[in-house]
Amino acid sequence: MKKILVPIDFSVQSEYAIKLASKIASETEIEVYLLHLVELPKGQIDMGIGSVFGIPQGMHYIQKVKEKILHIRDTFFDKTTNVKYAIRFESPYDGILKFSARKNPDLIIMGAKELSILEELLMGSISKKVARNSKIPVVTVKNDPKDFKIKELVFASNFQEENRKSFEVLLDFSQKFGSKIHLLNVNTTRGFKSTKNSKNQMNEFLKEYETPKHSINVYNDDSLEKGILNFSKEVNADLIALSTHERSGLFRLFNRNISKNLSKSSLRPVITFLI
Repeated sequence: MKKILVPIDFSVQSEYAIKLASKIASETEIEVYLLHLVELPKGQIDMGIGSVFGIPQGMHYIQKVKEKILHIRDTFFDKTTNVKYAIRFESPYDGILKFSARKNPDLIIMGAKELSILEELLMGSISKKVARNSKIPVVTVKNDPKDFKIKELVFASNFQEENRKSFEVLLDFSQKFGSKIHLLNVNTTRGFKSTKNSKNQMNEFLKEYETPKHSINVYNDDSLEKGILNFSKEVNADLIALSTHERSGLFRLFNRNISKNLSKSSLRPVITFLI
């Protein structure tokens, strides 16, 4: 892992993402990109003469944003961390995906806001949209990670071949921080599989890797999201990892609402991999 991208809007939630990036950066040599996106009024394409957002106002705004970003850098990161920043005039969703495609970070860290039912219906969550469509793993953070450790990681999966790339990224992450990975297969009445068959599949999945710190777990619960949450609480997980599918929003075997339900219920950071 060499680069982390942190989109910021100066909200409390983006401060949580900044703090998590700082904790990760402090434990390894890594570049951090802070990205602030400004969405111009519809139809506005530049800051020229006659523009509502003219050149003087634009330059003043950019200077103020730059000052805020530099304050964040000096406040949350030590001097040994290589922190870069960018300001772009694009919509948050498009801007994050385009910038990450250019810089190719290993991880995107985003603060996740709680939305009302009306907000969810009207616009949804930027962090969820990015997580569903980003080729880069996305970590969503909902609370202050001041006590965050990177020791106990849960990887919830169906352990099919399409999940290998996701696991390899998480394995690299765990090796850098000396973390233990808890591999989790949740059993429900709708998708029941015997413990023996589940463990055989998980052991077969692991054959290609050296995983010195791990546990294999089959957990029975009423639903997949409940199983992930309840197991994560039992092992006091610091991070929950999910493999998502481009067409379904999460595992092919999973209901697309699991990601939403899980993010609303969990105070732990959730890392999402697109497969």
